[in-house]
Amino acid sequence: MPWKYPHAMILAAGRGERLRPLTDYLPKPLIKIGNRCLIEHHLDALARVGVNQVVINLAHLGDMIESYIEDGKRYGLSVVYSHEPKGALDTGGGIREALRLITNDPFIVLNGDIWTDFQLDSLPDSIEGQGHLLLVDNPVHNTMGDFHLVGQKVLNQPVGNSVSLTFSGVGIYRHSLFNDCPQGRFSLTDLLRQAADRNQLSGQYFSGEWIDVGTVDRLSKARQLAIEQNDSR
Repeated sequence: MPWKYPHAMILAAGRGERLRPLTDYLPKPLIKIGNRCLIEHHLDALARVGVNQVVINLAHLGDMIESYIEDGKRYGLSVVYSHEPKGALDTGGGIREALRLITNDPFIVLNGDIWTDFQLDSLPDSIEGQGHLLLVDNPVHNTMGDFHLVGQKVLNQPVGNSVSLTFSGVGIYRHSLFNDCPQGRFSLTDLLRQAADRNQLSGQYFSGEWIDVGTVDRLSKARQLAIEQNDSR
């Protein structure tokens, strides 16, 4: 039986400035965590839950990612690519550009530069609004957080004693979230804040391991955690 969200997207077009000079010659999604590239951990996780088609957006050194992943068959997936211009289209513009390749609604999106032990089958079977976010505790590089979670609603402002949380880069979105967006470069965060103001954004909290692999120190931490969890397959 096909999974509830058979189509997914991995955001992999970023430059990875804070990991230079490593990312001058290697795109961040191809950095090794254990014996697997960062993006391979995502592909494995998507295949395990029954996703069958994945769109990967490409810009910086994108040809290296496409050459490495190819059509995705060895991961049990069908992988297609959304090529972006030099400089990329940012997170929102990248998804907007790739919608022509994503026929399922809603669909999953994963940031290509995160490492986590979150199990994707813990996502809800359906969503009522335009999006659903996985939220985590605020890391040291984002102490103010991004959103507040009140019950299952994601809000921009605190309610009662709600605490701020950080968007993990794991989300479920409907095509309609992008209906009024022009083509070009823009941030997904802006859209999510607008959806939260319209009471159209749900979410869930995850307390497990999650790292935004954006610096050398965080990359080292992710690699150590992968070893500890025997995730170096």
